[in-house]
Amino acid sequence: MSAASVEQPFEHEEPVSLATIADEIMERHPGYRVEIIGGFLLVTPSPDVPHARALTGLMIPFIAAGLHDGETEVLQNVGLWLPTGDEDYAIPDLVVVDADIDDHLVENNAYDPACFRLVLEVTSRNWKNDLKTKVAAYAAAKVPVYVIVDRKHQRVHVLTDPAGDTYEHHRPYAPGETVSLPDSIGAKVTLDVTEILTAGRPRPAQDAQGRD
Repeated sequence: MSAASVEQPFEHEEPVSLATIADEIMERHPGYRVEIIGGFLLVTPSPDVPHARALTGLMIPFIAAGLHDGETEVLQNVGLWLPTGDEDYAIPDLVVVDADIDDHLVENNAYDPACFRLVLEVTSRNWKNDLKTKVAAYAAAKVPVYVIVDRKHQRVHVLTDPAGDTYEHHRPYAPGETVSLPDSIGAKVTLDVTEILTAGRPRPAQDAQGRD
């Protein structure tokens, strides 16, 4: 997802938590996503239609593999508690999580990262957050697999084996290739890179000829 600055200042007589400010932003800007990573607020406008279309298409192979029935669930926009700060949390676009995730709420609608088998982001305008900031955050949280659908550079990145603030293995895939995700997520899932990236592009305007 992309991030945008907040236009309106938030004034308080006494210092308040970032979580409180995040709640105020979401109240003033319905539809925006607010995350706290490394002590900084990331504010994300509502995604465009191609972003949503790519995300919906991505759910299909995960669900078809049986990851939404039994030991795991395939979900969107679930808060992930981060160890990088007292108030830090992220909200990945798509996740594969243990089915008992409800029992592992930390606070502020964010859940223990131990429940997350995979996180996935579809980039928007501020793609650097997904390619850099969130790499460090998810690695620090020891999320085993991080997938990035990079619409800016037309690549799908698969990062595995978190170590410190990075991943030991990072493999970019180009159009025409297929991605076989690690079995550790709970099932065999293969992604078609061309199909994913095509879904994430704006569709050409429909021909208006013949319309009244």
